Order: sequence, then structure tokens, then C-alpha cells
Amino acid sequence: MNRILIIGAGGVGQTAARKCAQYGDDFSAICLASRTKSKCDLVRSDLSSHLTTADVDADDVASVVNLIDSFGADLVLNAALPPQNLPIMDACLQTGTHYVDTSAPEPDPSKYEIFCYKWQTDYHDRFVDRGIMALLSFGFDPGVTNLYCAYAAKHLYDEIHSVDILDCNGGSHGHPFATNFNPVTNILEVTQKGIYWQDGKWCEIEPFSIHRSFDFQQIGPREMYVIYHEEMETLVTRLPHLREMRFWMHFSEEYLTHLEVLQNVGLTSMEAVEFEGRQIRPLEFLRQVLPDPASLGSRYSGRTNIGCLFHGVKDGEAKNYYIYNVCEHAKCYEEVKSQAISYTTAVPAVTGARLILNGTLMKPGVYLPEDLDPDPLMDALPDAGLPWHIEDSPQMECHPV
Repeated sequence: MNRILIIGAGGVGQTAARKCAQYGDDFSAICLASRTKSKCDLVRSDLSSHLTTADVDADDVASVVNLIDSFGADLVLNAALPPQNLPIMDACLQTGTHYVDTSAPEPDPSKYEIFCYKWQTDYHDRFVDRGIMALLSFGFDPGVTNLYCAYAAKHLYDEIHSVDILDCNGGSHGHPFATNFNPVTNILEVTQKGIYWQDGKWCEIEPFSIHRSFDFQQIGPREMYVIYHEEMETLVTRLPHLREMRFWMHFSEEYLTHLEVLQNVGLTSMEAVEFEGRQIRPLEFLRQVLPDPASLGSRYSGRTNIGCLFHGVKDGEAKNYYIYNVCEHAKCYEEVKSQAISYTTAVPAVTGARLILNGTLMKPGVYLPEDLDPDPLMDALPDAGLPWHIEDSPQMECHPV
């Protein structure tokens, strides 16, 4: 019996449930659970009867334990918020249940944590003792980008000297301003100082202060900005010859202008203020008035291009490769009523869950994607809906900042 419990009914959780329903031979039962059960019920109305729904408080270990036991889950796919990673892992330890998530933890919900994987990797020995596996941050970035690095290290290079992770959303959702995933996580992530790795140390810069244009397949030129992103934390420790690593994300001028205004009026702050006799966090309020990321799919057009640009050496010869995926928003909506950001995050997590439950990946302990043999996952991703490509000697070269 391969019973999967999906916790969280935002864009990623809803997409994961719809994707799991396509794999009747892999998942004997699916449960979608959230604090807001009505969101889960809307998904169930579209899918086959083997999807059940439940309400759960993902901050409460006992609540998650009770749901795991009552449903009989073999694996929990955590599509909830990053501050809930640790409570859900605690529940999996208590019940002996495998675990997959899509982003790094944030134990303090009032701030965006950096260099935080230690919170989860410290669980490794306990998961080994329990005979269960945790696959961390297996969305796209982090997730598939980590996998691309492991694949390049295994097959394309003797030494990888630099990695530039490129995340370009060349699509349009039709709103003046919206975020593609949880607004609190998204805005805290992009407004902090940028951090990149160079010559054995972390370098800090002001937000959006380093940028350049890249020309992306099926999208065209887009302006990209250096930001901190969590997968760099572990990747720099796995690539012994690495000299530099940066994460680049595309932001439109319109997005940056709206964000600057919101910052200037204090609406991106997580510092509590008093409003009509109660304490509220401005960014939490902003989250309530921005479009729900799960609702963006029907209006989205265009594509994403996300990948890793490598420079290094193979057999004494310098090599440049770009490994990437292109995903079309409209096709994602046609398949699972999702925009491409939710799709590219949910599909890897579902794929990881499938391969854990069928024994292909199963190894007790807590692992990042780059800790595993990349080949089974790289083989599975195209059939799951995320084909990947290797561009040899790409023209989109990057230079030291």
C-alpha cells in the first residue's frame, strides 16, 4: 500500500494532488489536508474518488500525528509553509512515515532564515534509526537544480569551477502585482540582501545591486538579479573544486516598482503593529489582499526557463554547459489547473515520493537531492512532465561579479 498524505492546499499542494491522481498504480490512496479544508474539497470535486480530504493544523505535531495514523500514510508530502517543516518531520518520526518537502525550513515564521538546513539535517540519525527517509527541498529550485549539479558532476565534468543557477519566469499573469507562491515567503526572500559564493567565502550585497541580461531559449533576453537562494548552502559543500556560485532571478521593472512602493510604505515588514486594538504584521495583511498564487493559472501565458550554467574541466579541456527545463504556463493549466511555478515545484516532489515508495530511492536518513544518485530522478522527470536539455558551449556566458 502506497498511501500519500499531502499537507498544504496552496498552489503546490493542489498541483501535487492532481499529479498524484495521474499515478493510480503508484499511489493506492491520496489525502489532501489543510487548515482550510474547503480548498481541499474543491480539488476533490475534480478528481477520482480515491482522493480524500482532511483538516489539519500543520503547526501542531499531535494534529499531524493523528491524521497520519487515521489515514495510514506511508509518506507525507509537505506542501505547507516553511515554518511547518520541523513539526511535520517530528510527526513523521513519531509515526515512522517517509517525508518529502519542497523548501528549506524557517523555524521563526516572522523572518526568512538563511543557512538553515542544519535544522533538518540534524534529524538524520533519528530517521536512520526509524528506518524512514526524508528528501528535503525537492521542488525545482531548490530541488531539480541540485539534481542538475549532481548530474553534471557525475557525467559532464571532472571539476566544476562555477555554477550560475538561473530562474527566469518569462510569463505574464495579467495582474499589476502578484507573487507566484506564498507572498510572505516570496517577498521576504527577495528583499533580503543578496549573497553569493566566491573564492571560499560568502559575499553579501545590497538587494538587486548586481544584475545582467541573459538570452533564454523560448523566452528571449531577460534582466536577471543576484539573490540568495537556499540550495547554494549545501551545494557549495558538495562540489570540491567550486570557485563561485550565484543564483540569478528575473524581475520585471513593473514588479520592482511595485515592490519598492510596498517597502516604502511599510507593507513588507513582519514587525507587528497595532491596528484597531490588535497586533498585525503588515506583510501578513498584504498576503490577504494579493491574488492567491493558486488562482493565477487560468490567466497565465508564456514560459519559464530554469537551469544551471556550468563552467569547468573534463579530460583537461574547458567545458561550458547549461542544463535546463522550459515549462509553459498554459500547458500546465490545461493538465492540472496550475501555473508553471507551482507545477515545476510539485512535480519533482511527487516524482521523489513515487521513487521512495517503490524502493528506487529508499535509503533511511535525511538527504538533499544532490546526496542521491541523480540518474533515476533525471530519467523519471521527462515522463513526469519536466523534460530537460543540455546546451553545449552556451552563448549566455557569465563572468565574475
